[in-house]
Amino acid sequence: MSAQITGTLTQVLIEEGEQVKAGQVLARLDDTAQKAALAQTQAQLKAATALRVQFEAQLAQARRDLKRNADLIGRNLVSQQAVETAQMQVDTLAAQLDAQEKQQELAQAQIDGAAVQLGYTVVRAPFSGVIIAKAAQAGEIISPISAGGGFTRTGVGTIVDMDSLEIEVDVNEAYINRVAANRGAQAMLDAYPNWNIPAHVIAIVPTADRSKATVKVRVGIDQKDPRILPDMGVRVSFLDSASQSQAASASTGPRAGGVLVPASAVVERDGHTVVFAIAAGHAHAQSVSVGSASGDLRLVSGIDDGTQVVCVPPPELRDGTAIAISKQ
Repeated sequence: MSAQITGTLTQVLIEEGEQVKAGQVLARLDDTAQKAALAQTQAQLKAATALRVQFEAQLAQARRDLKRNADLIGRNLVSQQAVETAQMQVDTLAAQLDAQEKQQELAQAQIDGAAVQLGYTVVRAPFSGVIIAKAAQAGEIISPISAGGGFTRTGVGTIVDMDSLEIEVDVNEAYINRVAANRGAQAMLDAYPNWNIPAHVIAIVPTADRSKATVKVRVGIDQKDPRILPDMGVRVSFLDSASQSQAASASTGPRAGGVLVPASAVVERDGHTVVFAIAAGHAHAQSVSVGSASGDLRLVSGIDDGTQVVCVPPPELRDGTAIAISKQ
């Protein structure tokens, strides 16, 4: 958030974490020059109005003189030249009155412009949201176009509309053909690894990152929650058609179509195909049925969607082994 003009802050009325409403005053700039300009244009309007009143009176008198001379010329009491002079006076004053009315309109427009400039000295919230950063203090200069020095800021602070949060995720271009708009998804915040957040694909950005071989996908959050904050780390699982149908009738439980896990997570133990799920600090072997392969992923059934698994179980890992998760 910034002002539309360059100026010195006299008040900053926000703090981080504060809830604000649309239109709420967030900061004020020094408005001395703007108030002076407004007063000047108001005085110009008064002067233009007074001069217009004067021209109206003169024109009314000139029209009376013209009418009087027109009556007298019929009785040969005045010359034709006197009538023509009176007519010229009427025309001249009418033109002056029209020009003065335009000057009055100009003065009113200047007042409107000065009022707009005065309004620019008040920074208001463009929408309701939460202040996440306070970038300036009273006494500093803010400018909407550039930061010209140590005491010049480009903004007063940052406001976020929490209801508009969405996820941006990079998807390997080898798998982008399996992602489609409006397809269901589940998000998992790094801060809350056991919380599956229902989501959906908003759109696939039609460009690829050549250096990373990925395509950006926008994902909408279906379940708003105050725990979801901007710039949090998040992982997204895209549901296939079968999983999405199942999700419409149940929020938890094994998916009929299966879930995708790293192929390295599927191992053999005692003649059974298992994956090691992570729960309460221990690894738990869960038997699964293995389906189709998808690059480095395997479709398996028998575990809940969103379950944390050991990606590369070592040979000595057994059911119930205590493990520790370290974040890189």
